[in-house]
Amino acid sequence: MSTLTPPRPSLRGPVRVLLRQHRRALWSAAALLLTGIAFVVGLRIWVAVRSSEELCPDGDVTPCGDGTYLGTYARTATETFLADGGTVMLLLAALAGVFVAGPLIARELESGTYRQAWTQDVSPVQWLAVRLVTPLALVTSGMVVLALVYRWGRSSVDGSPYAFGLEWHAKGVYPALGPVALGYTALAVALGALCAMVVRRTLIAASGTFILFGLVALAMGKLRYRLWPSVRLTGEAYPQGSFWHLDSGMLTASGQEVGREDCFTVDGFTDHVACMRARGGVTQFVDYHPASHFWPLQLVETGILLVLSAVAVALAFRVLRRRTA
Repeated sequence: MSTLTPPRPSLRGPVRVLLRQHRRALWSAAALLLTGIAFVVGLRIWVAVRSSEELCPDGDVTPCGDGTYLGTYARTATETFLADGGTVMLLLAALAGVFVAGPLIARELESGTYRQAWTQDVSPVQWLAVRLVTPLALVTSGMVVLALVYRWGRSSVDGSPYAFGLEWHAKGVYPALGPVALGYTALAVALGALCAMVVRRTLIAASGTFILFGLVALAMGKLRYRLWPSVRLTGEAYPQGSFWHLDSGMLTASGQEVGREDCFTVDGFTDHVACMRARGGVTQFVDYHPASHFWPLQLVETGILLVLSAVAVALAFRVLRRRTA
Protein backbone atom coordinates (compact mmCIF):
# COMPACT_ATOMS: atom_id res chain seq x y z
CA MET A 1 0.00 0.00 0.00
CA SER A 2 2.75 2.42 0.92
CA THR A 3 4.65 1.67 -2.29
CA LEU A 4 1.73 3.02 -4.30
CA THR A 5 1.67 6.31 -2.42
CA PRO A 6 3.67 8.97 -4.27
CA PRO A 7 6.29 10.64 -2.07
CA ARG A 8 5.59 14.16 -0.97
CA PRO A 9 7.85 16.67 -2.71
CA SER A 10 10.50 18.02 -0.37
CA LEU A 11 10.84 21.76 0.09
CA ARG A 12 14.58 21.53 0.64
CA GLY A 13 15.23 21.81 -3.07
CA PRO A 14 13.15 24.98 -3.58
CA VAL A 15 14.75 26.51 -0.49
CA ARG A 16 18.25 25.81 -1.79
CA VAL A 17 17.33 27.22 -5.19
CA LEU A 18 15.90 30.35 -3.55
CA LEU A 19 19.01 30.89 -1.43
CA ARG A 20 21.31 30.37 -4.40
CA GLN A 21 19.23 32.68 -6.57
CA HIS A 22 19.38 35.49 -4.00
CA ARG A 23 22.81 34.76 -2.53
CA ARG A 24 23.99 38.33 -3.13
CA ALA A 25 21.17 39.71 -1.05
CA LEU A 26 21.90 37.08 1.59
CA TRP A 27 25.56 38.09 1.77
CA SER A 28 24.57 41.75 1.93
CA ALA A 29 22.21 41.02 4.83
CA ALA A 30 24.95 39.11 6.65
CA ALA A 31 27.35 42.02 6.12
CA LEU A 32 24.73 44.43 7.46
CA LEU A 33 24.22 42.25 10.52
CA LEU A 34 27.96 42.07 11.24
CA THR A 35 28.27 45.83 10.74
CA GLY A 36 25.53 46.48 13.28
CA ILE A 37 27.12 44.13 15.81
CA ALA A 38 30.56 45.66 15.30
CA PHE A 39 29.13 49.17 15.68
CA VAL A 40 27.52 48.42 19.06
CA VAL A 41 30.60 46.54 20.29
CA GLY A 42 32.78 49.46 19.19
CA LEU A 43 30.61 51.95 21.10
CA ARG A 44 30.83 49.92 24.28
CA ILE A 45 34.61 49.58 23.97
CA TRP A 46 34.84 53.32 23.34
CA VAL A 47 32.96 54.10 26.56
CA ALA A 48 35.12 51.64 28.52
CA VAL A 49 38.37 53.09 27.19
CA ARG A 50 37.37 56.68 27.95
CA SER A 51 35.99 55.80 31.38
CA SER A 52 39.33 56.72 32.92
CA GLU A 53 38.44 60.36 32.28
CA GLU A 54 35.29 60.07 34.37
CA LEU A 55 35.95 61.29 37.87
CA CYS A 56 32.68 60.16 39.47
CA PRO A 57 30.93 56.77 39.55
CA ASP A 58 27.96 58.15 37.62
CA GLY A 59 30.12 59.13 34.65
CA ASP A 60 30.37 62.80 35.60
CA VAL A 61 33.68 64.43 34.58
CA THR A 62 33.05 67.50 36.75
CA PRO A 63 34.20 67.45 40.39
CA CYS A 64 32.14 64.99 42.44
CA GLY A 65 29.40 66.79 44.34
CA ASP A 66 29.19 69.62 41.83
CA GLY A 67 25.67 70.24 40.61
CA THR A 68 26.83 70.48 37.00
CA TYR A 69 26.97 67.32 34.92
CA LEU A 70 29.33 66.85 32.00
CA GLY A 71 29.82 63.36 30.61
CA THR A 72 32.62 62.28 28.32
CA TYR A 73 32.04 62.64 24.60
CA ALA A 74 32.24 58.85 24.27
CA ARG A 75 29.35 58.42 26.68
CA THR A 76 27.10 61.14 25.27
CA ALA A 77 27.75 60.08 21.68
CA THR A 78 26.99 56.45 22.54
CA GLU A 79 23.75 57.50 24.21
CA THR A 80 22.78 59.47 21.10
CA PHE A 81 23.47 56.57 18.74
CA LEU A 82 21.81 53.91 20.88
CA ALA A 83 18.73 56.09 21.43
CA ASP A 84 17.72 55.23 17.85
CA GLY A 85 18.36 51.49 18.06
CA GLY A 86 14.67 50.60 17.98
CA THR A 87 14.10 52.82 14.96
CA VAL A 88 16.92 51.05 13.13
CA MET A 89 15.35 47.67 13.94
CA LEU A 90 12.04 48.84 12.47
CA LEU A 91 13.80 50.01 9.32
CA LEU A 92 15.54 46.65 8.96
CA ALA A 93 12.20 44.86 9.33
CA ALA A 94 10.71 47.17 6.70
CA LEU A 95 13.61 46.40 4.32
CA ALA A 96 12.95 42.69 4.76
CA GLY A 97 9.31 43.22 3.82
CA VAL A 98 10.27 45.31 0.81
CA PHE A 99 12.65 42.58 -0.37
CA VAL A 100 9.97 39.89 -0.01
CA ALA A 101 7.44 42.05 -1.85
CA GLY A 102 9.73 43.07 -4.68
CA PRO A 103 12.63 40.83 -5.74
CA LEU A 104 11.38 37.67 -4.02
CA ILE A 105 7.75 37.44 -5.18
CA ALA A 106 6.48 40.30 -7.33
CA ARG A 107 9.43 40.20 -9.73
CA GLU A 108 8.79 36.53 -10.52
CA LEU A 109 5.08 37.16 -10.95
CA GLU A 110 5.78 40.16 -13.18
CA SER A 111 8.33 38.36 -15.37
CA GLY A 112 6.49 35.04 -15.49
CA THR A 113 9.41 32.95 -14.18
CA TYR A 114 7.14 31.48 -11.52
CA ARG A 115 5.65 29.17 -14.16
CA GLN A 116 8.89 27.22 -14.38
CA ALA A 117 8.84 26.51 -10.64
CA TRP A 118 5.19 25.46 -10.72
CA THR A 119 5.93 22.86 -13.40
CA GLN A 120 8.73 21.20 -11.37
CA ASP A 121 6.70 19.32 -8.74
CA VAL A 122 6.28 22.48 -6.67
CA SER A 123 2.70 23.60 -6.15
CA PRO A 124 1.80 27.32 -6.06
CA VAL A 125 1.09 27.02 -2.32
CA GLN A 126 4.51 25.50 -1.68
CA TRP A 127 6.14 28.12 -3.90
CA LEU A 128 4.65 30.94 -1.82
CA ALA A 129 5.30 29.17 1.48
CA VAL A 130 9.01 28.87 0.69
CA ARG A 131 9.14 32.61 -0.05
CA LEU A 132 7.53 33.36 3.26
CA VAL A 133 9.18 30.93 5.66
CA THR A 134 12.76 31.20 4.36
CA PRO A 135 13.20 35.01 4.71
CA LEU A 136 11.20 35.00 7.93
CA ALA A 137 13.50 32.42 9.52
CA LEU A 138 16.65 34.21 8.37
CA VAL A 139 15.57 37.72 9.30
CA THR A 140 14.12 36.64 12.64
CA SER A 141 17.40 34.96 13.58
CA GLY A 142 19.29 38.14 12.71
CA MET A 143 16.84 40.27 14.69
CA VAL A 144 17.29 38.11 17.79
CA VAL A 145 21.06 38.54 17.60
CA LEU A 146 20.78 42.30 17.05
CA ALA A 147 18.32 42.72 19.93
CA LEU A 148 20.60 40.86 22.34
CA VAL A 149 23.64 42.85 21.24
CA TYR A 150 21.69 46.10 21.51
CA ARG A 151 20.52 45.32 25.06
CA TRP A 152 24.12 44.52 25.98
CA GLY A 153 25.41 47.76 24.48
CA ARG A 154 22.65 49.84 26.07
CA SER A 155 23.44 48.43 29.51
CA SER A 156 26.85 50.13 29.39
CA VAL A 157 25.33 53.63 29.53
CA ASP A 158 21.76 53.16 30.74
CA GLY A 159 22.91 52.84 34.36
CA SER A 160 23.86 56.51 34.51
CA PRO A 161 21.23 58.71 36.23
CA TYR A 162 21.90 61.31 33.53
CA ALA A 163 21.37 58.99 30.55
CA PHE A 164 19.03 60.70 28.11
CA GLY A 165 16.78 59.05 25.53
CA LEU A 166 17.51 55.47 26.61
CA GLU A 167 14.41 54.93 28.76
CA TRP A 168 12.73 51.57 28.14
CA HIS A 169 9.59 53.31 26.87
CA ALA A 170 11.30 55.70 24.43
CA LYS A 171 9.99 55.27 20.89
CA GLY A 172 13.50 54.91 19.52
CA VAL A 173 14.43 52.23 22.07
CA TYR A 174 11.33 50.20 22.90
CA PRO A 175 11.08 48.20 19.61
CA ALA A 176 14.60 46.78 20.09
CA LEU A 177 14.25 45.53 23.66
CA GLY A 178 11.89 42.58 23.35
CA PRO A 179 9.75 40.30 21.19
CA VAL A 180 8.09 43.29 19.54
CA ALA A 181 11.01 43.33 17.08
CA LEU A 182 10.08 39.82 15.97
CA GLY A 183 6.42 40.80 15.67
CA TYR A 184 7.30 43.68 13.36
CA THR A 185 9.55 41.38 11.33
CA ALA A 186 6.73 38.88 10.84
CA LEU A 187 4.34 41.68 9.89
CA ALA A 188 6.75 43.14 7.33
CA VAL A 189 7.27 39.77 5.62
CA ALA A 190 3.54 39.04 5.63
CA LEU A 191 2.65 42.46 4.21
CA GLY A 192 5.32 41.99 1.55
CA ALA A 193 3.77 38.71 0.42
CA LEU A 194 0.27 40.18 0.41
CA CYS A 195 1.21 43.28 -1.56
CA ALA A 196 3.15 41.20 -4.08
CA MET A 197 0.26 38.80 -4.65
CA VAL A 198 -2.28 41.61 -5.03
CA VAL A 199 -0.24 44.05 -7.13
CA ARG A 200 2.16 41.69 -8.99
CA ARG A 201 4.40 44.66 -9.86
CA THR A 202 7.83 44.90 -8.26
CA LEU A 203 8.14 48.62 -7.56
CA ILE A 204 4.52 49.17 -6.58
CA ALA A 205 4.48 46.12 -4.29
CA ALA A 206 7.69 47.18 -2.56
CA SER A 207 6.45 50.75 -2.10
CA GLY A 208 3.07 49.60 -0.83
CA THR A 209 4.70 47.30 1.71
CA PHE A 210 6.88 50.08 3.06
CA ILE A 211 3.93 52.47 3.36
CA LEU A 212 1.61 49.96 5.03
CA PHE A 213 4.30 48.86 7.45
CA GLY A 214 5.10 52.46 8.32
CA LEU A 215 1.43 53.22 8.99
CA VAL A 216 1.08 50.23 11.31
CA ALA A 217 4.30 51.09 13.17
CA LEU A 218 3.18 54.71 13.54
CA ALA A 219 -0.26 53.68 14.81
CA MET A 220 1.18 51.23 17.33
CA GLY A 221 3.58 53.89 18.59
CA LYS A 222 0.66 56.26 19.17
CA LEU A 223 -1.57 53.66 20.87
CA ARG A 224 1.12 51.75 22.79
CA TYR A 225 0.34 53.34 26.15
CA ARG A 226 -3.25 52.07 25.88
CA LEU A 227 -2.30 48.41 25.46
CA TRP A 228 -2.13 47.83 29.20
CA PRO A 229 -3.97 49.60 32.06
CA SER A 230 -1.89 52.40 33.52
CA VAL A 231 -1.40 53.17 37.21
CA ARG A 232 -2.80 56.31 38.85
CA LEU A 233 -1.02 57.76 41.87
CA THR A 234 -2.83 60.45 43.86
CA GLY A 235 -1.68 62.83 46.54
CA GLU A 236 1.72 64.40 47.02
CA ALA A 237 3.66 61.20 46.25
CA TYR A 238 5.46 60.77 42.93
CA PRO A 239 6.43 57.55 41.12
CA GLN A 240 9.87 56.23 41.91
CA GLY A 241 12.34 54.38 39.71
CA SER A 242 12.02 54.00 35.97
CA PHE A 243 8.51 54.79 34.75
CA TRP A 244 6.63 56.06 31.71
CA HIS A 245 4.86 59.32 32.55
CA LEU A 246 1.53 59.59 30.75
CA ASP A 247 -0.44 62.41 32.34
CA SER A 248 -0.63 64.51 35.47
CA GLY A 249 -2.82 67.19 36.95
CA MET A 250 -5.41 67.53 39.70
CA LEU A 251 -8.78 66.02 40.51
CA THR A 252 -11.78 68.03 41.63
CA ALA A 253 -14.00 66.97 44.52
CA SER A 254 -16.26 65.23 41.99
CA GLY A 255 -13.36 63.36 40.39
CA GLN A 256 -13.10 65.50 37.26
CA GLU A 257 -9.59 65.94 35.86
CA VAL A 258 -7.98 69.36 35.58
CA GLY A 259 -4.88 69.19 33.38
CA ARG A 260 -1.83 71.39 33.22
CA GLU A 261 -2.67 72.19 29.61
CA ASP A 262 -5.72 74.07 30.91
CA CYS A 263 -3.40 76.53 32.63
CA PHE A 264 -1.31 77.74 29.71
CA THR A 265 -1.63 81.45 29.02
CA VAL A 266 -0.80 83.61 26.04
CA ASP A 267 2.02 85.12 28.10
CA GLY A 268 3.65 81.73 28.73
CA PHE A 269 3.67 79.47 31.77
CA THR A 270 1.94 80.27 35.02
CA ASP A 271 1.75 78.68 38.47
CA HIS A 272 0.13 75.43 37.39
CA VAL A 273 -0.78 74.20 40.86
CA ALA A 274 -2.42 77.48 41.85
CA CYS A 275 -4.20 77.61 38.51
CA MET A 276 -5.55 74.08 38.84
CA ARG A 277 -6.68 74.73 42.41
CA ALA A 278 -8.50 77.84 41.18
CA ARG A 279 -10.32 75.59 38.70
CA GLY A 280 -11.47 73.30 41.49
CA GLY A 281 -8.55 70.91 41.80
CA VAL A 282 -8.06 69.43 45.27
CA THR A 283 -5.83 66.35 44.77
CA GLN A 284 -2.86 65.86 42.49
CA PHE A 285 -2.64 62.75 40.30
CA VAL A 286 -0.09 61.09 38.04
CA ASP A 287 -0.89 58.45 35.42
CA TYR A 288 2.07 56.27 34.46
CA HIS A 289 3.39 52.88 33.45
CA PRO A 290 5.94 51.45 35.90
CA ALA A 291 8.88 49.41 34.65
CA SER A 292 6.95 46.25 35.58
CA HIS A 293 4.56 46.98 32.69
CA PHE A 294 7.31 46.54 30.12
CA TRP A 295 6.67 42.86 29.46
CA PRO A 296 2.85 43.08 29.42
CA LEU A 297 3.07 45.94 26.92
CA GLN A 298 5.60 44.03 24.80
CA LEU A 299 3.57 40.82 24.77
CA VAL A 300 0.26 42.52 23.96
CA GLU A 301 1.79 44.50 21.10
CA THR A 302 3.58 41.40 19.80
CA GLY A 303 0.30 39.48 19.90
CA ILE A 304 -1.46 42.18 17.89
CA LEU A 305 1.34 42.20 15.32
CA LEU A 306 1.25 38.40 14.98
CA VAL A 307 -2.52 38.45 14.47
CA LEU A 308 -2.14 41.09 11.74
CA SER A 309 0.64 38.98 10.21
CA ALA A 310 -1.56 35.88 10.20
CA VAL A 311 -4.38 37.81 8.53
CA ALA A 312 -2.02 39.15 5.86
CA VAL A 313 -0.62 35.66 5.18
CA ALA A 314 -4.09 34.15 4.94
CA LEU A 315 -5.16 36.86 2.48
CA ALA A 316 -2.00 36.29 0.41
CA PHE A 317 -2.74 32.56 0.07
CA ARG A 318 -6.38 33.31 -0.71
CA VAL A 319 -5.35 35.62 -3.54
CA LEU A 320 -2.97 32.92 -4.79
CA ARG A 321 -5.72 30.29 -4.84
CA ARG A 322 -8.07 32.59 -6.72
CA ARG A 323 -5.44 33.34 -9.37
CA THR A 324 -4.56 29.67 -9.80
CA ALA A 325 -8.09 28.28 -9.65
